[in-house]
Amino acid sequence: MKEIFLGLLDWIYKKKCYFCKNSKESVRMCSKCYEKLTHLPVQPNRIINGVNIYCAGIYSKELQKLIRGLKYHKQKDLAYFQAKFMYEYWQKLNRTSDFQVVAVPLHKKRMQKRKYNHMELVAEEFCRMTGYTPNFSLIKRIKDTKPQYKLTKKERAQNLHNAFEIEAANLLDKKILIIDDICTTGSTFEEMINEFNKNNIRDIICFATTTPF
Repeated sequence: MKEIFLGLLDWIYKKKCYFCKNSKESVRMCSKCYEKLTHLPVQPNRIINGVNIYCAGIYSKELQKLIRGLKYHKQKDLAYFQAKFMYEYWQKLNRTSDFQVVAVPLHKKRMQKRKYNHMELVAEEFCRMTGYTPNFSLIKRIKDTKPQYKLTKKERAQNLHNAFEIEAANLLDKKILIIDDICTTGSTFEEMINEFNKNNIRDIICFATTTPF
């Protein structure tokens, strides 16, 4: 009787794929939908102030829905799949160094509203896969910036000016890997790089899940 009851609960609460709604694998992104994700060539997407910026894929279709589901619709299980996509790209770089992973921070007001930093969830999963160390206390966002997506490149730079502050006491003896979900103009990465450079911290790489182009 107990086995029947537990089997019924499994059937009722079986996870459906967020993309195709199939429940066969009982995961939020089934293997068929995950296989639709494609990587960009393994090379820097751009270079900002001497720092290589890598982007794993293009912000479209399933990858766009993956990011938006985690970021705006509380689909926290998708953090694993976003991290896996980034990890599979990262492996191709054959990096042998150890890193401290810095997720782009949210302002405290945004955190209170959203309840979580989606990129910290991705960073945690990414660090489990790579063995790197998450460091979410190294840099904080001290300016409550406007959403970037409606702004021009110049407006993005102005919006982010002096938005971050380093907590130098929390620096580890490892290279820094800054990760974000979308790199459009690179303004967020650029402002964070500038803040690190002001503190004589220069051993940095930036890595975004996607870019629009």
